[in-house]
Amino acid sequence: MPKPVVLIAEVLSPATIEALGPDFDIRQVDGTDREALFSALTDANAVLVRSATKMDAEALGHAPKLKVIARAGVGLDNVDIPAATKAGVMVVNAPTSNIISAAELTCTHILSLARHVPAAHASLADGQWKRSAYTGTELFEKTLGIVGLGRIGALVAARMQSFGMNVVAYDPYVTSARAQQLGVELRSLDELVAEADFLTIHMPKTPETTGMISTEQFAAMKPSAFVVNVARGGLIDEVALREALVSGEIAGAGLDVFTSEPPAEGGSARDLLALPNVVVTPHLGASTDEAQEKAGVSVARSVKLALEGDLVPDAVNVAGGIIDPFVRPGIALVEKLGQVFSGLAGSAVTTLDIEVRGELADYDVSVYKLAALKGILSNVVSENVSYVNAPLFAEQRGIEARLIVEKESPEYRNLTTLRGALADGTILTVAGTLAGTRMVQKIVGINGHDIEVPIETNHIVMQYIDRPGIVAVYGQKFGDAGINIAGMQVARRAAGGQALTVLTVDSRVPEELLAEVGEAIEASVMKQIEIAEV
Repeated sequence: MPKPVVLIAEVLSPATIEALGPDFDIRQVDGTDREALFSALTDANAVLVRSATKMDAEALGHAPKLKVIARAGVGLDNVDIPAATKAGVMVVNAPTSNIISAAELTCTHILSLARHVPAAHASLADGQWKRSAYTGTELFEKTLGIVGLGRIGALVAARMQSFGMNVVAYDPYVTSARAQQLGVELRSLDELVAEADFLTIHMPKTPETTGMISTEQFAAMKPSAFVVNVARGGLIDEVALREALVSGEIAGAGLDVFTSEPPAEGGSARDLLALPNVVVTPHLGASTDEAQEKAGVSVARSVKLALEGDLVPDAVNVAGGIIDPFVRPGIALVEKLGQVFSGLAGSAVTTLDIEVRGELADYDVSVYKLAALKGILSNVVSENVSYVNAPLFAEQRGIEARLIVEKESPEYRNLTTLRGALADGTILTVAGTLAGTRMVQKIVGINGHDIEVPIETNHIVMQYIDRPGIVAVYGQKFGDAGINIAGMQVARRAAGGQALTVLTVDSRVPEELLAEVGEAIEASVMKQIEIAEV
């Protein structure tokens, strides 16, 4: 059987090739040569690119076998995601590969602006000694304004706080509690630009954010203020920026990204390059050996998963749509709830409802249906179950699955419940949530019993009639057998009625011991559940 063809369209680190391994037919092409790219795409199952190769609708039209586009970096400006989704092609990137490098370059620009490093270097290299011409400013007790307090913005905040800077930020999606954790005060955008001595922007490029720092914002800034953009070209209006720099509305700018790259002759970006109060670099945010290696290795792993039919953690589109970052952390939780459901089911599943409640109702959570089916079926079928083939296996087994999304969630910020009818006529429910800032995966309900158990590798679920001494019975038996109980939750609806206990144990319990304990406590349910990592 021929190996899948992986096309590398730009220069990537040797570690990327190594991470792909020997199971692929790896081919090289210059992705900027459109004709060569189109020809090479004919047989490609996957293509790895950086920022120079444009994977647009035209390129996709030459790639009938393509399953995945992998961008070895963060941005996806050169990938037509809607066209790829329509063509059924998964798009993946390496969202965390260059965040440290980008944050460090941002800090470099701030320091270079504060101390006129590039201009002073050029002057001295030209044989001049003009110390007074390059008097700078200290960062200590100055105010840094960060537009976008995501991963890179947070890293910049931490690093510049070490210089004694006061850090304020504008980000409509960050809570005050999160900002407080980072030692940052939140502001409106208008307040931020007026207060900042240095302003740096770290936002994704969207129709709403393009040109968000423009004439109005520059007019409100201090004449001594500096702006930095190491994120995306176009977030700062280049025409308005030049006018502000020339007129003295602001003191200077540090730019690593531009609307047109490289800046075209006669374009707005080109006009900025010759200004004496501008520090520029040619899009070097991800240009470190470490970032390139991390990006390449990350997407190589994603390509392997994608070609094996599994859901890729860094996929930006799947199941016909884009996975929002707010949705992604719950995917693994739902798959593990599926494993719990499968472990508790006494007979085959006939119908399954995946019910999602809370803030997640505002997002596309269709991937949760795939995750639930994969979790349930992984220990049921002998074949390898993936996010691609799970619906097919469910259909073959007559499982009718539907996704239900409701905004109302009285007890939890978000709650996912798997509710299924079994072939023996019983109904089984398992509910879970992500708890706290660490997003701990927890089971919070089984068959109407309220519990709160962090999901671990080994659990024992017991149901029995509530009466004194039960805990002592199973505690003694497990202890005598050397089974350590790491956690325990007991739930009941009424004294003397049905009780449910969920144990977290450090190791698998022998089946004969499990049966012995079940008989001793007269359990109606005695199940051992092993959760595989996802």
